Amino acid sequence: MSNSSRTDRSRIDAMTDDDIDTSDIPPLTDEFFAKATLRIPSPPLATVTIQVDSETLAWFQSKGEEAEQHMAAVLRIYAEAQKNAGARQSA
Repeated sequence: MSNSSRTDRSRIDAMTDDDIDTSDIPPLTDEFFAKATLRIPSPPLATVTIQVDSETLAWFQSKGEEAEQHMAAVLRIYAEAQKNAGARQSA
Protein backbone atom coordinates (compact mmCIF):
# COMPACT_ATOMS: atom_id res chain seq x y z
CA MET A 1 0.00 0.00 0.00
CA SER A 2 1.43 3.35 -1.02
CA ASN A 3 1.20 6.47 1.13
CA SER A 4 2.27 8.79 -1.68
CA SER A 5 -0.24 11.47 -2.59
CA ARG A 6 -0.90 12.76 -6.07
CA THR A 7 -2.05 16.10 -4.65
CA ASP A 8 -0.42 19.08 -6.34
CA ARG A 9 0.62 20.70 -3.07
CA SER A 10 2.38 23.65 -4.70
CA ARG A 11 -0.86 24.53 -6.53
CA ILE A 12 -2.83 24.21 -3.29
CA ASP A 13 -0.31 26.33 -1.36
CA ALA A 14 -0.50 29.03 -4.06
CA MET A 15 -4.29 29.31 -3.79
CA THR A 16 -5.86 32.31 -2.10
CA ASP A 17 -9.10 32.21 -0.12
CA ASP A 18 -10.90 33.67 -3.15
CA ASP A 19 -9.77 30.69 -5.27
CA ILE A 20 -11.58 28.20 -3.04
CA ASP A 21 -15.15 27.34 -4.07
CA THR A 22 -17.23 27.27 -0.89
CA SER A 23 -20.61 27.62 -2.62
CA ASP A 24 -21.74 24.17 -1.46
CA ILE A 25 -21.12 24.94 2.22
CA PRO A 26 -24.17 26.36 4.00
CA PRO A 27 -23.56 29.46 6.11
CA LEU A 28 -23.24 28.99 9.86
CA THR A 29 -26.22 30.56 11.59
CA ASP A 30 -26.77 31.94 15.08
CA GLU A 31 -28.86 28.81 15.73
CA PHE A 32 -25.85 26.63 14.89
CA PHE A 33 -23.64 28.48 17.36
CA ALA A 34 -26.36 28.47 20.03
CA LYS A 35 -26.43 24.67 19.86
CA ALA A 36 -22.65 24.21 19.50
CA THR A 37 -20.69 22.76 22.39
CA LEU A 38 -16.96 22.54 22.96
CA ARG A 39 -15.80 18.93 22.89
CA ILE A 40 -12.35 18.19 24.17
CA PRO A 41 -10.92 14.78 23.26
CA SER A 42 -9.95 12.47 26.09
CA PRO A 43 -6.66 10.84 25.08
CA PRO A 44 -4.55 9.05 27.68
CA LEU A 45 -3.06 11.71 29.91
CA ALA A 46 0.37 12.15 31.42
CA THR A 47 0.90 14.44 34.39
CA VAL A 48 3.70 16.96 33.92
CA THR A 49 4.87 20.10 35.63
CA ILE A 50 5.63 23.10 33.43
CA GLN A 51 6.32 26.73 34.07
CA VAL A 52 3.71 29.09 32.61
CA ASP A 53 3.80 32.84 32.96
CA SER A 54 1.25 34.11 35.47
CA GLU A 55 -0.68 36.18 32.92
CA THR A 56 -1.28 33.16 30.66
CA LEU A 57 -2.29 30.97 33.61
CA ALA A 58 -4.67 33.65 34.89
CA TRP A 59 -6.29 33.91 31.45
CA PHE A 60 -6.92 30.16 31.27
CA GLN A 61 -8.19 30.09 34.85
CA SER A 62 -10.56 32.98 34.10
CA LYS A 63 -12.29 30.75 31.55
CA GLY A 64 -13.57 28.35 34.19
CA GLU A 65 -12.87 25.21 36.11
CA GLU A 66 -11.53 23.29 33.11
CA ALA A 67 -8.42 25.44 32.65
CA GLU A 68 -6.05 22.46 32.66
CA GLN A 69 -8.10 20.61 30.04
CA HIS A 70 -8.17 23.71 27.85
CA MET A 71 -4.41 24.15 28.18
CA ALA A 72 -3.90 20.49 27.22
CA ALA A 73 -6.18 20.95 24.19
CA VAL A 74 -4.21 24.00 23.05
CA LEU A 75 -0.94 22.08 23.33
CA ARG A 76 -2.41 19.15 21.39
CA ILE A 77 -3.67 21.43 18.59
CA TYR A 78 -0.27 23.10 18.39
CA ALA A 79 1.55 19.76 18.30
CA GLU A 80 -0.73 18.45 15.53
CA ALA A 81 -0.20 21.64 13.50
CA GLN A 82 3.56 21.25 13.84
CA LYS A 83 3.38 17.58 12.79
CA ASN A 84 1.29 18.52 9.76
CA ALA A 85 3.62 21.38 8.85
CA GLY A 86 6.59 19.02 9.05
CA ALA A 87 4.84 16.45 6.86
CA ARG A 88 4.08 19.10 4.22
CA GLN A 89 7.69 20.31 4.18
CA SER A 90 9.09 16.82 3.71
CA ALA A 91 6.61 15.92 0.94
